[in-house]
Amino acid sequence: MIDIGKSVGFLLAKAYQKGCAIFKEEFEGHDLTPQQFGLLAFLWQEDGLSQAELSTRSQIDRTTMGGLIDRLEKEGLVNRLADPDDRRAYRICLTGKGKSLEDELCAIAVRSQSRFTAALTEDELETLKELLQKLRS
Repeated sequence: MIDIGKSVGFLLAKAYQKGCAIFKEEFEGHDLTPQQFGLLAFLWQEDGLSQAELSTRSQIDRTTMGGLIDRLEKEGLVNRLADPDDRRAYRICLTGKGKSLEDELCAIAVRSQSRFTAALTEDELETLKELLQKLRS
């Protein structure tokens, strides 16, 4: 018999739920999901990525990616621009509003992560990140 309360899948799911709840509290008033924030963060690192590249980097399927970008576009945070190298593709570019929110939203994200990982030592946090990277690959 499996002890579901101690299974990796259960523990990861519950940790994810807690992280999302903290994110929602901290980002109240910004109308962003964790996935949308993640896309903005990738664009703050490198603006003008193709939709396919954003999908690859974030490991979000292309169908879901389209909806996320639609919502970011509706909020005036990004624009889809024709890719000069591929007529079938779009480049996702931050708007002035999207660029201007970087400092504020990143500060909130740091605060959220600090709350979420407060019970861990620095060494434990580094170990957790390494283990999650292994599971992700």
